[in-house]
Amino acid sequence: MAEDGVRLDLALLRAFPSSTRAFVRDAIERGYVSVVNERRGLDMPVEAKGSKLRAGSRIRVRELLEKSDNLVLAEKLPSNAPFPVPVCFQDDSLLAFDKPAGMPVQPLSCRESGTLMNLVCARFPECASVGDEPLMAGALHRIDAGTSGLVIVARNTGAFSEMRRQFSEQTVRKTYLALVEGSVAVGGTLENDLVHDPTVPYCRMIDASDRRALSVEAGRACRRKAMHAVTKYSPIAHATAGCEERTLLEVTIFTGVTHQIRSQLANAGMHIVNDRLYGAFAVENQVGHCLHALSAAFRHPSSGVPTEIRTQEPPWARI
Repeated sequence: MAEDGVRLDLALLRAFPSSTRAFVRDAIERGYVSVVNERRGLDMPVEAKGSKLRAGSRIRVRELLEKSDNLVLAEKLPSNAPFPVPVCFQDDSLLAFDKPAGMPVQPLSCRESGTLMNLVCARFPECASVGDEPLMAGALHRIDAGTSGLVIVARNTGAFSEMRRQFSEQTVRKTYLALVEGSVAVGGTLENDLVHDPTVPYCRMIDASDRRALSVEAGRACRRKAMHAVTKYSPIAHATAGCEERTLLEVTIFTGVTHQIRSQLANAGMHIVNDRLYGAFAVENQVGHCLHALSAAFRHPSSGVPTEIRTQEPPWARI
């Protein structure tokens, strides 16, 4: 029985404390929650989480996920089929994959499939319970869906904790390949603070000193979220596509800021080919942009031995 004027989502959380606000919102949006008003005898589906209940109402819940349900959904794979993503390293502690461009690393909800971690949990189920973010399932870092290349996954809690320490202390050296528009003659280092662009509804990173980040409305919130990023780059090959020059860069980072390489290179006038979010020209029929996580160097979490894991170069890098 509901109290008069109580918000629907708050009433559900009180009744089901093992659920979450996100799951309550999802259940309401999917039509799994209805409200029965005993005085009117109506069973009405609700659409807004902030709907106010009236005295004498009853809530009917057809399905509501709980915190324990917040796990990666294992993709269905034939037991005798090869793993659909190249495995470039495997031992008792770690797995490493060469993710194709266009595939997200992790799902955004436990209902989502089609990501790398959905596949990993199907073939390597021990990863599902590793780490402190259930939907990462042991993945130690992310790369953008449009970026191809190396993703490292821990197979047990000990390996996860040790590798997370190395990532936090910025002792993991990550090397990328980036194909950029134009001719780049010499290398250099890009170092600045990045923030989310407050003028767009989606994720795009800009320099913290940009006027958009320093606007009166957005400046305070953005400055608190500024993240320091350091990117080193070096030209290793040049090519032409039609009448356009392109340069293949080797890029090294120790920090792991969202869109770090894409944003910093674009800010410096070196747009990654087909990275339209950061101002590059569109390339017809190309999936993703020309950025590839080539390798990572670290100390093995079990043996402490210096280790480097490498992926294959993508076709666009063979110039």
